[in-house]
Amino acid sequence: MCLCPVIQAQQLYNMSLDEWSKQGSSWNPFPKDATEEQRVWDSANRGMKVLGINTTMPEYEHVAVPGPGKAAAKIVSRNVTWCFAAGSLYTGHFIRVVKLSGIEMDNGTPFTGRPKSLSGYYHYLPGIINYAKEPYQSMKGKTDIGQIEVALYDWPEVLRLVTNDGPYDPEADSHLIGRGVLKLTEATDGYVHFEIRIEYRREATPTYVGISILSSALGEYYTGSSHTVLYVDELQFNY
Repeated sequence: MCLCPVIQAQQLYNMSLDEWSKQGSSWNPFPKDATEEQRVWDSANRGMKVLGINTTMPEYEHVAVPGPGKAAAKIVSRNVTWCFAAGSLYTGHFIRVVKLSGIEMDNGTPFTGRPKSLSGYYHYLPGIINYAKEPYQSMKGKTDIGQIEVALYDWPEVLRLVTNDGPYDPEADSHLIGRGVLKLTEATDGYVHFEIRIEYRREATPTYVGISILSSALGEYYTGSSHTVLYVDELQFNY
């Protein structure tokens, strides 16, 4: 008789990225009238609703796995009226715009699994960096870089961030349990499969997982290309 512990193959709601809804002019990566449990993903779209701009939206034609009701996430970087804006898709909740150039957000969603990796598909079309601020002005004229990150934490409650306070460093967080990062450094010819191995720092049960997908990895520093496009589809935790 095997007394080995059972590994819970926990996933998140809408990891297929098929379910979207629209509130006014803003696209949301969750269904209409979603419950709190269904509002896993978010973006900065509602912060730019006064401009009628979306940097994260559904893609129904160019998907990794075709079929009825299938969709992918299309994430773009743009120059908006007051600053450069990198498109993003993340686990958590957008709260409000702060001082026109940043956002307040809750980072992460409840999660207790310990997966080995995060996999999925992406199609990356980076532009040439045409917006750059210190300390990355030397990046101007180079090819943009995207990023997909997954991190597990044992926070007692969700982490609230204000991007104007400076970029958040997961490695400096004492609650970090495991993390994996994929840098997107070149264009791809259509969708490619990816798998990000999670490197665990310690034996602990997570309380939250943070997944962050950025069309321009240096967007928090207002650095990137206003022509960059990233498609992401069919995410999955592997145990």
